[in-house]
Amino acid sequence: MEDRTIVDLFIQRNQRAITEAAEKYGGYCGTVAERILGCPEDTEEILNDTWLAAWNDIPPSQPQCLRAYLGRLTRNLALSRFRFYRSKKRYVGMETLLSELEDCLPGGRTPEQELEARELVRVLRDWIDHLSAGERQLFVRRYWHGVPVKELAREAGVRQNAMTQRLLRLRVRLRTRLEQEGVEL
Repeated sequence: MEDRTIVDLFIQRNQRAITEAAEKYGGYCGTVAERILGCPEDTEEILNDTWLAAWNDIPPSQPQCLRAYLGRLTRNLALSRFRFYRSKKRYVGMETLLSELEDCLPGGRTPEQELEARELVRVLRDWIDHLSAGERQLFVRRYWHGVPVKELAREAGVRQNAMTQRLLRLRVRLRTRLEQEGVEL
């Protein structure tokens, strides 16, 4: 079924929308959640929360790209669950991934920092837009989808150490760009 048709079903409050969305994007969303949480039971709960969140948010939202919309919902829900577990010292599976980007991105959420965050998003988008297609795909797969370095290396046909170095160089370039733009780290 086409994305527009599924969104229309959500807008019409037809419960078939959830079934169609789950059938079309359940595997993708499940992979996003599984890479963050590493637990099938939590992944299943996050998927159910994703469908509920989409049901509650459409309308008024009318996503143009349903895959990206559902992926974002899933990722945000999974990260919230991860933070909850982390705060209770129950889960440490995503710690490495987040720590790799930690020195490149500022933290905090005061009103002043909200304005800085918007500027950061602009700079980040511009930086990503100027990457080669391969670098962009690598960066997004690692830091958005949470694909393990070992898997990225295998797919690229390089050693894990070589892939780690490629990712390090990308992070250094990102940090340099952020510093050039005056983003406080």
